[in-house]
Amino acid sequence: MIDNAFRARLPDCTGWLIKIYRLLGLTPNQITILGFLIALSAAALIARGHLTAAIAAWWLGRLLDGTDGIYARANNQATPFGAYLDILCDMAAYSSMIVGFAIQFPHYELQWLVILLLYVLCITGALALGALETEGKVPPKDNRGLRLAAGLAEGGETGIAYTLFLLLPLYLHALTLMWIVILAVTVLARSYLAFQELRDFIKTPEKHYDI
Repeated sequence: MIDNAFRARLPDCTGWLIKIYRLLGLTPNQITILGFLIALSAAALIARGHLTAAIAAWWLGRLLDGTDGIYARANNQATPFGAYLDILCDMAAYSSMIVGFAIQFPHYELQWLVILLLYVLCITGALALGALETEGKVPPKDNRGLRLAAGLAEGGETGIAYTLFLLLPLYLHALTLMWIVILAVTVLARSYLAFQELRDFIKTPEKHYDI
Protein backbone atom coordinates (compact mmCIF):
# COMPACT_ATOMS: atom_id res chain seq x y z
CA MET A 1 0.00 0.00 0.00
CA ILE A 2 2.83 2.42 0.82
CA ASP A 3 5.41 0.90 -1.51
CA ASN A 4 4.65 2.94 -4.63
CA ALA A 5 4.89 6.30 -2.84
CA PHE A 6 8.10 5.25 -1.12
CA ARG A 7 9.58 3.86 -4.35
CA ALA A 8 8.84 7.13 -6.17
CA ARG A 9 10.85 9.15 -3.63
CA LEU A 10 13.69 6.73 -3.03
CA PRO A 11 15.82 7.67 -6.08
CA ASP A 12 16.08 11.27 -4.83
CA CYS A 13 17.46 10.10 -1.47
CA THR A 14 19.90 7.39 -2.48
CA GLY A 15 22.20 9.00 -5.03
CA TRP A 16 25.09 8.67 -2.56
CA LEU A 17 24.48 4.94 -2.28
CA ILE A 18 24.41 4.49 -6.06
CA LYS A 19 27.83 6.18 -6.21
CA ILE A 20 29.14 3.71 -3.63
CA TYR A 21 27.84 0.80 -5.69
CA ARG A 22 29.67 2.16 -8.73
CA LEU A 23 32.91 2.71 -6.81
CA LEU A 24 32.78 -0.88 -5.54
CA GLY A 25 32.06 -2.18 -9.04
CA LEU A 26 28.95 -4.07 -7.91
CA THR A 27 26.33 -5.40 -10.29
CA PRO A 28 22.58 -5.00 -9.59
CA ASN A 29 22.21 -8.75 -9.05
CA GLN A 30 25.05 -8.75 -6.54
CA ILE A 31 23.25 -6.02 -4.61
CA THR A 32 20.05 -8.07 -4.67
CA ILE A 33 21.85 -11.12 -3.27
CA LEU A 34 23.71 -9.03 -0.69
CA GLY A 35 20.42 -7.54 0.49
CA PHE A 36 19.02 -11.06 0.91
CA LEU A 37 22.10 -12.22 2.85
CA ILE A 38 21.74 -9.27 5.21
CA ALA A 39 18.06 -10.15 5.71
CA LEU A 40 19.14 -13.72 6.40
CA SER A 41 21.52 -12.41 9.07
CA ALA A 42 18.59 -10.48 10.58
CA ALA A 43 16.65 -13.75 10.84
CA ALA A 44 19.64 -15.41 12.51
CA LEU A 45 19.90 -12.51 14.98
CA ILE A 46 16.23 -12.96 15.88
CA ALA A 47 16.74 -16.67 16.43
CA ARG A 48 19.60 -15.86 18.83
CA GLY A 49 17.59 -13.22 20.68
CA HIS A 50 19.42 -10.11 19.40
CA LEU A 51 16.22 -8.27 18.53
CA THR A 52 17.53 -4.68 18.30
CA ALA A 53 20.42 -5.69 16.05
CA ALA A 54 17.94 -7.62 13.90
CA ILE A 55 15.96 -4.42 13.25
CA ALA A 56 19.08 -2.64 11.97
CA ALA A 57 20.10 -5.59 9.81
CA TRP A 58 16.59 -5.97 8.38
CA TRP A 59 16.28 -2.35 7.28
CA LEU A 60 19.82 -2.30 5.88
CA GLY A 61 18.92 -5.29 3.76
CA ARG A 62 15.70 -3.60 2.65
CA LEU A 63 17.66 -0.48 1.68
CA LEU A 64 19.77 -2.57 -0.66
CA ASP A 65 16.66 -4.32 -1.96
CA GLY A 66 15.03 -0.96 -2.67
CA THR A 67 18.02 0.40 -4.58
CA ASP A 68 19.11 -2.54 -6.73
CA GLY A 69 16.53 -1.65 -9.38
CA ILE A 70 17.40 2.05 -9.22
CA TYR A 71 21.04 1.16 -9.77
CA ALA A 72 20.17 -1.22 -12.62
CA ARG A 73 18.12 1.42 -14.44
CA ALA A 74 20.77 4.10 -13.87
CA ASN A 75 23.40 1.86 -15.48
CA ASN A 76 21.12 0.45 -18.22
CA GLN A 77 21.55 -3.00 -16.65
CA ALA A 78 17.91 -3.84 -15.94
CA THR A 79 17.14 -7.40 -17.09
CA PRO A 80 14.20 -9.82 -16.81
CA PHE A 81 16.40 -12.17 -14.77
CA GLY A 82 17.19 -9.33 -12.38
CA ALA A 83 13.45 -8.80 -11.82
CA TYR A 84 13.01 -12.54 -11.23
CA LEU A 85 15.92 -12.68 -8.79
CA ASP A 86 14.61 -9.65 -6.91
CA ILE A 87 11.17 -11.12 -6.14
CA LEU A 88 12.70 -14.53 -5.35
CA CYS A 89 15.09 -12.99 -2.81
CA ASP A 90 12.30 -10.81 -1.40
CA MET A 91 10.08 -13.77 -0.60
CA ALA A 92 13.03 -15.75 0.76
CA ALA A 93 13.89 -12.80 3.02
CA TYR A 94 10.33 -12.36 4.32
CA SER A 95 9.96 -16.09 4.96
CA SER A 96 13.38 -16.43 6.59
CA MET A 97 12.39 -13.78 9.10
CA ILE A 98 9.32 -15.82 10.06
CA VAL A 99 11.57 -18.84 10.61
CA GLY A 100 13.73 -16.69 12.89
CA PHE A 101 10.66 -15.54 14.81
CA ALA A 102 9.43 -19.12 15.12
CA ILE A 103 12.74 -20.23 16.62
CA GLN A 104 12.82 -17.36 19.12
CA PHE A 105 9.09 -17.43 19.94
CA PRO A 106 8.04 -21.09 19.44
CA HIS A 107 4.87 -20.73 21.53
CA TYR A 108 3.32 -18.78 18.62
CA GLU A 109 3.91 -21.66 16.22
CA LEU A 110 0.39 -21.63 14.80
CA GLN A 111 0.53 -17.92 13.98
CA TRP A 112 3.87 -18.30 12.18
CA LEU A 113 2.51 -21.19 10.10
CA VAL A 114 -0.60 -19.23 9.15
CA ILE A 115 1.53 -16.22 8.19
CA LEU A 116 3.68 -18.37 5.88
CA LEU A 117 0.55 -19.83 4.30
CA LEU A 118 -0.85 -16.36 3.69
CA TYR A 119 2.48 -15.24 2.20
CA VAL A 120 2.10 -18.01 -0.38
CA LEU A 121 -1.41 -16.83 -1.22
CA CYS A 122 -0.39 -13.16 -1.29
CA ILE A 123 2.51 -13.60 -3.71
CA THR A 124 0.59 -16.09 -5.87
CA GLY A 125 -2.29 -13.66 -6.20
CA ALA A 126 0.01 -10.70 -6.86
CA LEU A 127 1.95 -12.50 -9.59
CA ALA A 128 -1.12 -14.07 -11.23
CA LEU A 129 -3.12 -10.86 -11.29
CA GLY A 130 -0.08 -8.87 -12.42
CA ALA A 131 0.47 -11.22 -15.34
CA LEU A 132 -3.18 -11.12 -16.36
CA GLU A 133 -3.28 -7.31 -16.04
CA THR A 134 -0.33 -7.17 -18.45
CA GLU A 135 -2.15 -9.47 -20.86
CA GLY A 136 -5.25 -7.32 -20.60
CA LYS A 137 -3.18 -4.17 -21.18
CA VAL A 138 -4.10 -2.63 -17.82
CA PRO A 139 -1.63 0.29 -17.34
CA PRO A 140 1.09 -0.44 -14.72
CA LYS A 141 1.22 1.66 -11.54
CA ASP A 142 5.00 1.45 -11.02
CA ASN A 143 8.26 0.74 -12.84
CA ARG A 144 9.09 -2.66 -11.38
CA GLY A 145 10.59 -5.18 -13.78
CA LEU A 146 8.14 -7.86 -12.68
CA ARG A 147 4.56 -6.74 -12.40
CA LEU A 148 2.83 -7.31 -9.07
CA ALA A 149 -0.76 -6.36 -8.32
CA ALA A 150 -1.07 -3.90 -5.46
CA GLY A 151 -2.35 -4.95 -2.05
CA LEU A 152 -2.82 -3.82 1.54
CA ALA A 153 0.22 -5.79 2.77
CA GLU A 154 3.34 -5.24 0.66
CA GLY A 155 7.04 -4.88 1.42
CA GLY A 156 6.77 -1.67 3.43
CA GLU A 157 3.98 -2.96 5.62
CA THR A 158 5.87 -6.21 6.15
CA GLY A 159 8.92 -4.32 7.37
CA ILE A 160 6.79 -2.27 9.75
CA ALA A 161 5.14 -5.43 11.10
CA TYR A 162 8.52 -7.07 11.71
CA THR A 163 9.79 -3.97 13.47
CA LEU A 164 6.78 -3.95 15.79
CA PHE A 165 7.28 -7.65 16.49
CA LEU A 166 10.86 -6.93 17.53
CA LEU A 167 10.16 -3.77 19.52
CA LEU A 168 7.09 -5.09 21.32
CA PRO A 169 7.61 -8.82 21.90
CA LEU A 170 5.31 -8.75 24.94
CA TYR A 171 2.44 -7.92 22.59
CA LEU A 172 3.42 -10.49 19.99
CA HIS A 173 0.21 -12.49 20.28
CA ALA A 174 -1.96 -9.49 19.40
CA LEU A 175 0.48 -8.18 16.78
CA THR A 176 0.71 -11.49 14.93
CA LEU A 177 -3.07 -11.84 14.91
CA MET A 178 -3.38 -8.31 13.51
CA TRP A 179 -0.83 -9.14 10.82
CA ILE A 180 -2.73 -12.31 9.93
CA VAL A 181 -5.92 -10.26 9.51
CA ILE A 182 -4.09 -7.74 7.28
CA LEU A 183 -2.66 -10.53 5.13
CA ALA A 184 -6.04 -12.23 4.86
CA VAL A 185 -7.69 -8.96 3.84
CA THR A 186 -4.96 -8.52 1.22
CA VAL A 187 -5.73 -11.94 -0.28
CA LEU A 188 -9.48 -11.32 -0.30
CA ALA A 189 -9.21 -7.75 -1.62
CA ARG A 190 -6.83 -8.80 -4.37
CA SER A 191 -9.16 -11.64 -5.33
CA TYR A 192 -12.08 -9.22 -5.53
CA LEU A 193 -9.96 -6.83 -7.60
CA ALA A 194 -9.10 -9.73 -9.92
CA PHE A 195 -12.80 -10.53 -10.31
CA GLN A 196 -13.60 -6.88 -11.08
CA GLU A 197 -10.73 -6.35 -13.52
CA LEU A 198 -10.76 -9.69 -15.30
CA ARG A 199 -14.43 -10.59 -15.61
CA ASP A 200 -14.79 -8.72 -18.90
CA PHE A 201 -11.70 -10.26 -20.50
CA ILE A 202 -12.61 -12.29 -23.56
CA LYS A 203 -11.32 -15.84 -23.46
CA THR A 204 -9.88 -16.68 -26.86
CA PRO A 205 -9.82 -20.29 -28.15
CA GLU A 206 -6.02 -20.52 -27.97
CA LYS A 207 -5.89 -19.39 -24.33
CA HIS A 208 -6.35 -21.77 -21.45
CA TYR A 209 -6.67 -19.99 -18.13
CA ASP A 210 -7.40 -23.01 -15.95
CA ILE A 211 -4.95 -25.73 -14.98
